[in-house]
Amino acid sequence: MKHHVAASSKTCAWGYFDAAREPVLTIDSGDTVVIDTVSGPVEVLPKEGFTILPEHLEIHENCRPIMQGHILTGPVAVRGAKPGQVLEVKILDVELRQDWGYNVIRPLAGTLPYDFETSRMITIPLDKQGNVGRLPWGLDLPLAPFFGVMGVAPPPNWGRITSIMPRSHAGNIDNKELVAGTTLYLPIFNEGALFSCGDGHGAQGDGEVCITAIETALRGTFQLTVRDDLDFVYPRAETPTHYITMGMDPDLDQCTVMALRDMIVLLGEKGGLSREDAYTLCSLAGDLRITQTVNGCKGVHMMMAKTLVDPAV
Repeated sequence: MKHHVAASSKTCAWGYFDAAREPVLTIDSGDTVVIDTVSGPVEVLPKEGFTILPEHLEIHENCRPIMQGHILTGPVAVRGAKPGQVLEVKILDVELRQDWGYNVIRPLAGTLPYDFETSRMITIPLDKQGNVGRLPWGLDLPLAPFFGVMGVAPPPNWGRITSIMPRSHAGNIDNKELVAGTTLYLPIFNEGALFSCGDGHGAQGDGEVCITAIETALRGTFQLTVRDDLDFVYPRAETPTHYITMGMDPDLDQCTVMALRDMIVLLGEKGGLSREDAYTLCSLAGDLRITQTVNGCKGVHMMMAKTLVDPAV
């Protein structure tokens, strides 16, 4: 069955994840849900020449930020999901909902917090047909839309937490690999799993160094399936060609350790490799990439070609 969640003040939480938040929709495992999102406070809205979604204005009017963070649509509960299981999130489609995005530089933020003394906000025209964003100096940048934030509700004893920092529930992972056609796997900490998404990006480089990508409104189509045959406790993902493990921590070295250790475990599960053989393969063929360096908890992800693990893939 296919469902739809529109973005509105009744379906969005501004700035936070919270296991106590009631679901805006409950679906069966294996169902598909289309989720609409918006992005950004009133200050980023263009003055003229672009289409502003009415629901974006309605959210600004009726939904105040509870914590500093993103406008998230959800949560969507999945019947039968229980703590200890894994939620499989197949990202079936991601599409633009508006003809503009924005990018912000702020002092004391980003990867170079002391190098830029004044704020800058630019509006970037988006051409859906041409799949490009026109940058101020005339460059047409190819778009690859994805959601910076996808996650389940965190463990109940964490209480309400900002959407900015990614952790074991995922959240603001800002992984540009997670475009349409990929799959995200999330450990479940609450009944129903409680999936939310937001922080739409038109394009982003690994690192997201100035603290924002092309921030925009997106529509995502997801198939949400409860997996009781999986039992890992940290987010993983896969593309059609690669397995992905992740690490998130304020220390990039620790992020690297986390992503590498989980890839060693994954190679044992998927390919039957010993820890020594898996460690060797990671050194010879695994790619460690910086996911982002700006969210408090930074991110590193490791990619491994599936054909090196199972030649039949």
